[in-house]
Amino acid sequence: MKTNRSKKIKIALSGACGKMGRVVSDLAAEFPICSIYAGIDVAGEKYADFEIYRKVSDLEETPDVIIDFSHPLALSDMLSFCRMRGVPVVIATTGYSDDDIAEIKAASALIPVFFTFNMSLGINLLADLARRATRVLGGRFDVEIIDKHHNYKKDAPSGTAIMLAETVNKERNSALKYVYSRNSVRKSREKDELGIHSIRGGTIVGEHEIIFAGHDEIISLSHSALSKEVFASGAINAALFLAKREKGLYDMSDLLSYTI
Repeated sequence: MKTNRSKKIKIALSGACGKMGRVVSDLAAEFPICSIYAGIDVAGEKYADFEIYRKVSDLEETPDVIIDFSHPLALSDMLSFCRMRGVPVVIATTGYSDDDIAEIKAASALIPVFFTFNMSLGINLLADLARRATRVLGGRFDVEIIDKHHNYKKDAPSGTAIMLAETVNKERNSALKYVYSRNSVRKSREKDELGIHSIRGGTIVGEHEIIFAGHDEIISLSHSALSKEVFASGAINAALFLAKREKGLYDMSDLLSYTI
């Protein structure tokens, strides 16, 4: 899909009235080559200089790309609209089931879809560092992952924690089994375990730590998000990237290798 650089990219923002939607709306003003021309949210509250539609099917004008920070229940209707109109979509919502993810991948056969468990550049660098560390350390180190988020977050572990676990496990040829709690079993840790632990409290934006624990030494890789802007910025950059792509499934690794 070719885009005229002299023309602003029109973004429709799904989940516009939510916390992330408002951050994206505010931050988009700093990107001169794009604009939020419409919002989609069941709340229907108008708070900016663009219209808010309650359903994606109510959009009067076809956007160049949709950024979605809504809810997994909105996925099917959004993908249906995007397939019918040929609209690229950046999926930044979390908490998807395996069936949801399969639906996302199926849609990418027809339209450009950007899907990642975390829109932060730093988190994706963390994943790359974890991949390299696992490659070097092999099975000599135990691996534990801790994710911390605010007390409103509903899914645990976070999608990012799962992404990091899968990054490590892929390097271990999928030999590790995920253990989410050890309080029900009284026995020593097994070598093929990968522990994932979730903490929910206060206003923690998002913190992730990967611990490689070996004999007499510990290596810790961590990332802390200090504001929601890091995710909003990633989503907007993903939208600008995706508006120029053909059909297919894209993620942060594709964005990082491309200069907007």
